[in-house]
Amino acid sequence: MNKFSHLDTDGNVKMVDVTEKTPSIRRARAEGIITLRADTINLIQNEAMPKGNVLTAAKIAGIQAAKKTWDLIPMCHQLNLSFVDLEFELNREQIMIRSIVKTREATGVEMEALTAVSTAALTIYDMCKAVDKTMTISAIKLVEKIGGKSGHAIEYRPRVGIITMSDSISARKSEDRSGPMLLKGFTDSGCKGDHQKVLPDGSEELIPTIEAWIQDGVELIITTGGTGLGPRDLTIQMVENNIDSRLPGIEQALHAYGRGKVKTAMLSRLTAGVVKGTIVVCLPGSTGAAKDALKVLIPTIFHSFHMMKGEKH
Repeated sequence: MNKFSHLDTDGNVKMVDVTEKTPSIRRARAEGIITLRADTINLIQNEAMPKGNVLTAAKIAGIQAAKKTWDLIPMCHQLNLSFVDLEFELNREQIMIRSIVKTREATGVEMEALTAVSTAALTIYDMCKAVDKTMTISAIKLVEKIGGKSGHAIEYRPRVGIITMSDSISARKSEDRSGPMLLKGFTDSGCKGDHQKVLPDGSEELIPTIEAWIQDGVELIITTGGTGLGPRDLTIQMVENNIDSRLPGIEQALHAYGRGKVKTAMLSRLTAGVVKGTIVVCLPGSTGAAKDALKVLIPTIFHSFHMMKGEKH
């Protein structure tokens, strides 16, 4: 069972800390239904309701409510919404209300989309209650969420492998924490992660392992460690000699995120590229670098597999 993010270890409510999350484009769509008598629908269509234009009032109310969601729902974040819209589909005895909300923030806008639909429905109810006592509001639900870790419901999830490069870990003198952290991060996001290995720094087994995993169908390989400035930190050189196409955008995003937190991140080396159709990303070996990589790569990197398959993007 997934843990509730709005509860602390003692079961008390809390606001989720999104300080370190990377802002990205987020979109949510919601819908709901208000059922009315057929004659009430006619009055709305003919703009003959005593209180005025029902759908215009409902649309304005829904947009305003989306922008004020943080003020209505206690644990919601105050977001800078870039777009809110509502549309209404009138049928014989019901109105379907649909909302869309967009932003570029560190958290999603599902609640804003749902609040927009709910408030629009309540506004229709208020505008029509003098002439229709039979109205009911129902089926308010989220129909789409794009952006963030969970991404899009149809977003592709690759098969992932993790290679830890470390003399001390391979000699069992220290514990591998970054490798398991990366594997868990990707599997929690829906990826299949059934390949994991520890090798000494500069091991000649690195490239044969990558090639074997590629033959086995692994589509995303992450190495952690062996990227420093020491004489045995050879991961970058070894992998770069086998890259068919560099992915500088991934490298820049990882560097930029790290520099925003720790000044010494400018000394870190990393690389990313495509090797025989598989994406390979080489990261520093710290748990901090692993955490940062999960925040930067998930879910954006999943879209690259649609691109590599020649699908629309």
